Amino acid sequence: MNDEPVAPVYLGDLAREDFCYLTTTGRATGKPHAIEIWFAFNGRTPYMLSGGRDSSDWVRNIRRRPQARVRISQVSFGGSGRVAENPEEDTLARRLLIDKYRSERRDLASWGRTALCRLR
Repeated sequence: MNDEPVAPVYLGDLAREDFCYLTTTGRATGKPHAIEIWFAFNGRTPYMLSGGRDSSDWVRNIRRRPQARVRISQVSFGGSGRVAENPEEDTLARRLLIDKYRSERRDLASWGRTALCRLR
C-alpha cells in the first residue's frame, strides 16, 4: 500500500506494532470490509499473509478491487493490493512475517509455507 506517502519517521514505530487493519471493498456488496491482520514491512511496503489462501474474503476482494487502506496505530494510508506472484518476493514476505511473529510459544513454519502472500 504505498501509493500515498508515509513519512519515514513513522515506519520504524509502525513496524513494531502487532497488527494492522486492512480495509478492502467487498466484491459483492461494494461496502468496506476491515480485518485485523499480521504484517511486516520491507521498506515502505507492508506484506500480509492469508492463512485461508484464496478463500479469504480480503484476498478475493483485492483480486476484484485492488484499492485498499491500511491503518497501523493511528496512521492510515491507501494503495493497491495484489498477490505476490514473483517467487523472490513471496519468499521475502514469508521470511519477514515469520521472523516478526515467531516465538517460543508459536511455531509458524507450516503457516509460513502454506499461507498466500499479499503485499503493497
